[in-house]
Amino acid sequence: MIGLSHYLTVAAILFTLGVLGIFINRKNVIVILMSVELILLAVNINFVAFSTHLNDITGQVFALFVLTVAAAEAAIGLAILVVFFRNRGSIAVEDVSMMKG
Repeated sequence: MIGLSHYLTVAAILFTLGVLGIFINRKNVIVILMSVELILLAVNINFVAFSTHLNDITGQVFALFVLTVAAAEAAIGLAILVVFFRNRGSIAVEDVSMMKG
């Protein structure tokens, strides 16, 4: 039987992969956005796992809100990257830092 600890283990692995993706690969913006999505997915798994474990629907409602925010973040982030690529010709993280000031 699959228990709470199995879900928490999967969520911990996904969260760790997301954090490692952000810290190891600092050159590609798309990989950084995908790593943020992995972190949000791990949080959603925790919300749903604890929600079913405690027989409360609140965690599942929060998971829906997180999914909504993640979808908006992905859409806006990719739109910004497309516009930046059209202007600069590259989406490297080093080029993005030129936008300051």
